[in-house]
Amino acid sequence: MDGQSVVDRLDEGQLVVRLDGSRIYSRRLVGGKAHGLSKIRAAGLPTSPAFTVTVDACRQYFEAPEALLERLWPQVRDGLSWLEAQSGHAFGQGPVPLLVSVRSGAPASMPGMMDTVLNLGINDAVEQMLATKCGIEFAADTHARFRELYRQVVDPRGGVVPADPWEQLRGAVTAVFESWNSPRAVAYRRHHDLEGKMAGTSVTVQAMVFGNLDEQSGTGVLFSRNPLTGENLPYGEWLPRGQGEDVVSGKFDPMPLTALAENHPDIHRQLLEAARWLENDGADVQDIEFTVESGTLYLLQTRAAKRSAQAAVSIAVALQREGLIDVDEALSRVTPAQLETLLTPVIEPSALAGATVLASGLPACPGVGAGRVVTDSHTAEDAADEGESVVLARVTTSPDDVGGMIAAKAVITEQGGSTSHAAVVSRELHTPCVVGCGKGALADLAGCVVTVDGSTGQIYAGLLPMTSPSEDADPNMAALLSWARERCSVEVRQVGAVQANALPVVDHRDPTSLFGAVDAGQRAVASEHPLPVLLMLLERSRNTDSGIH
Repeated sequence: MDGQSVVDRLDEGQLVVRLDGSRIYSRRLVGGKAHGLSKIRAAGLPTSPAFTVTVDACRQYFEAPEALLERLWPQVRDGLSWLEAQSGHAFGQGPVPLLVSVRSGAPASMPGMMDTVLNLGINDAVEQMLATKCGIEFAADTHARFRELYRQVVDPRGGVVPADPWEQLRGAVTAVFESWNSPRAVAYRRHHDLEGKMAGTSVTVQAMVFGNLDEQSGTGVLFSRNPLTGENLPYGEWLPRGQGEDVVSGKFDPMPLTALAENHPDIHRQLLEAARWLENDGADVQDIEFTVESGTLYLLQTRAAKRSAQAAVSIAVALQREGLIDVDEALSRVTPAQLETLLTPVIEPSALAGATVLASGLPACPGVGAGRVVTDSHTAEDAADEGESVVLARVTTSPDDVGGMIAAKAVITEQGGSTSHAAVVSRELHTPCVVGCGKGALADLAGCVVTVDGSTGQIYAGLLPMTSPSEDADPNMAALLSWARERCSVEVRQVGAVQANALPVVDHRDPTSLFGAVDAGQRAVASEHPLPVLLMLLERSRNTDSGIH
């Protein structure tokens, strides 16, 4: 793989690419999921065969759906024939039938926002073949999982699930395309200023491997470093006899990764070696989905990990000091918004002694959020529109809750682990989050005013007093501050310092006042928090080439 260039252009009319390891395809062309799979395959790491329908095919679909599907389908059939040859299994036929997953993949990561269908290709006849080969319980479980997910994703109105595997596949590909414009996906893109910046989603079709097959099977998620704190230790969860959706859905409580190390030490070692290689190659922390089928490891996804604001700062500095990125790249890895999250008030330590703990769970995203508890995402959105601070409490979250999660000051759930949908999306939103509080633990909190500490996993009664942190007290923020001052020609002094007395004061949360002062010729300003101001100036320089550096 060393020196292998990234392919960013295809032959005219090509809508499907095989992820056979001969090429690494760009995110713009095939989306993040297929880009990661092409890297995994090219590196010789274990994965199951897959092909991808390109991002541009999605764009063409929305221009003329039927015309696109007519051009696309012969290429999809060729892709399935290749999967059959690679796997030695036959789609919809025996003796060992091929089942596939159908998954979305935008150029920029949108975790959980679009649709996925697993175990596609099964019907009554295929279930009987699987039962003969793999056992009745496994076959029935796999068929039930498919029916539930297909109805949820492809035909939520409760129609009949087609028996023809090819009809199933066409329905799933179409549903993934359509999910690009689902309300949750649109809300996510708008919140992250991605609307109009991507052409659509790819669709990856991959041979299924089964974490629910037997006692030597399971599924999990691994982060190459801790996405909450940035600590350089592997972090993740493992669910024996499960499939990938079981972990991220939050409906099950997985085990910590140490359980995999104890029960399957060779697989654990192999997984960590792969994670370290992928992190070094990508020069960033990796979020890896994996499945173990009968004692064999398969990597099913790798991508740059979503991380908390605290972890973003810690990881950027660590990667620079390890020689994986330079100072300029380290500064670009931390956003002013992340620093604003870090510099928001925390609970006054003296208030904790008399505080009442209403519930506790796993800390999933650091920070403190307070407000009235609501149990419905639409209610959270409506309340936020009226200017009220709310905390969203759910048994577990799904992609349909994204609007409420964006509106809430904190998110708390009864079920799910630290790699569940609620945890991953909250870290992306930099919203304090506590998960896995226990069945029924949040039922009586509706309407109560609470303070949520996403760093400790505690949920307290009432509004607790807060205190403001300082960037000087954190060695990683201090390192970023020193680097930023070296690279920015505008001086930014701390309010209260002698050198800042005669300088105009700018708000670190208000880029308009900052850029107005600089554009008027001001070469020195003061701020309560200099680091986010410096990062805003550096970010503006990168984006506009304005000459500030």
